[in-house]
Amino acid sequence: MFGLMVRFTCKDEATAEAFDQLVGETIEKIRENEPGTLVYASHRVDGQPLQRIFYELYRDRAAFDTHEEQEHTRRFLSAREELLSSVEVDWLTLQTGKGTAG
Repeated sequence: MFGLMVRFTCKDEATAEAFDQLVGETIEKIRENEPGTLVYASHRVDGQPLQRIFYELYRDRAAFDTHEEQEHTRRFLSAREELLSSVEVDWLTLQTGKGTAG
């Protein structure tokens, strides 16, 4: 299993709304086209209206690489740039958990 957590900070309320729209469109394509993407969840952060957190789990590194090559992912990565003031990525190594066995 391969995972990451990403914290996005939008520039303002208008860009946060546009980011949420972009995310919704992207996640729809991920659901339809990426069987190796096990979890791709977008979260709002209580008390931080401009922040969003993604939690992503992939079957393996190859599934993540496949995700990164998709047209909808490339579109998201390009379009998000004008909406964000910062992006922080934490790469995750599974230690233990429920529902994590292959």
